[in-house]
Amino acid sequence: MASIWWEEPVAVSAEVAWNALRRTGEAHRLFSPVLADGAMDGDVRVVTFANGMVVRERIVDVDEERRRLSYSVMGDLFDHHSGSMQIVPVDEGRCRFVWVSDFLPDERRAVVLPLVEQGSRALAENLESGRLND
Repeated sequence: MASIWWEEPVAVSAEVAWNALRRTGEAHRLFSPVLADGAMDGDVRVVTFANGMVVRERIVDVDEERRRLSYSVMGDLFDHHSGSMQIVPVDEGRCRFVWVSDFLPDERRAVVLPLVEQGSRALAENLESGRLND
């Protein structure tokens, strides 16, 4: 099984970052421009990537105490997928965004890693810019 663990420093408080991440239906705003669109259908989030790929993600849990969102990609892209995104406080004005993705087949790593890297950097930039504070 392939596993990607990515940590991105974010220059906003954990509270600000979690307030944005916990809004599962707004992922397209948080991860723009990597994500171009998104919507919720019950507990399933449908996201469209900038490259046109559409992915359905079942939201498994939104853990307020741990500031952690877990999800699983549905469909034929993976034999297995589980992912989580977590906000970890550093100090009053900084946090870390931790994204873990475990999946099969291993060969999908070449597709997943760039999206995790670009998405994490987009999240940090969007949070730090203040564009998501509305």
